[in-house]
Amino acid sequence: MKIKDLLKTLDEIAAFGLAEEWDNVGLMLGEPNRSIRGILVALDPTEEILAEAIEAGADCIISHHPLIFHPLKAIYTDQPLGRFLCRALENEISVIGCHTNLDQSVGGVNDVLAGSLGMQETRPLVSAENDPATAPAIGFGRIGRLADPLSPEAFIGYLCDFFNLPVLRVAGKLPEEINTVAVCGGSGSDLAAAAYASGAQVYVTGEVKHSTARWAEAAGFCIIDAGHFATENPVVESLVEILQNIFTEKDINIPVMPSAKQQNPFVYHQPGT
Repeated sequence: MKIKDLLKTLDEIAAFGLAEEWDNVGLMLGEPNRSIRGILVALDPTEEILAEAIEAGADCIISHHPLIFHPLKAIYTDQPLGRFLCRALENEISVIGCHTNLDQSVGGVNDVLAGSLGMQETRPLVSAENDPATAPAIGFGRIGRLADPLSPEAFIGYLCDFFNLPVLRVAGKLPEEINTVAVCGGSGSDLAAAAYASGAQVYVTGEVKHSTARWAEAAGFCIIDAGHFATENPVVESLVEILQNIFTEKDINIPVMPSAKQQNPFVYHQPGT
């Protein structure tokens, strides 16, 4: 398999055409005709991930967040991005980004998050603008119902366990019983109004703006901020499994592995720790 073949496979999984106009997806670094020895999948293309790929013998990194997001006017090799680019080029490692296309796609970030939380009968909060009539399952966020209603205490405990977090930030009052839930992996503050209008009792996302939290408080709506990393990282394992299954069906003998080292950049400290 070559990089161009992998790009075609990824396009079938999460069409690059679904990406927002402001986004940057696809091949960020590398040569389309280069053969692949191994693939490492991670949320963020960091120097730590690059070192992990080199150690594992993987010469291709697939990341959710783009390595190059804004146009580069200069590359300083003493800065994180410059160091990454320099070392990746030296080691002939390709980097591919699947960002908002993977957010919106069937089986992507939000489907994985909703499914992992046990949500049923899900649908997008905001359908894809390109053709919502013919692709009703594609779009940002998801709303659905839980198999069994949960008390607020049980729901918060469940989320903390799932996201591996000691605490959660909650804006607005938690309902006495929770059944209908909306989610959006990553920075989903701007979809809060859509979640409310869709009939969700609770909205779980990351990076909630202060103004959005105040709005939820006044509107009598509940928003739970579980953080960007925690709400998106579950897609890494899922994408690895999808690629492994496709490779097995096509008799492609290339190892695909999730990052074993990348952790949430935020840690929680208590006094004295």
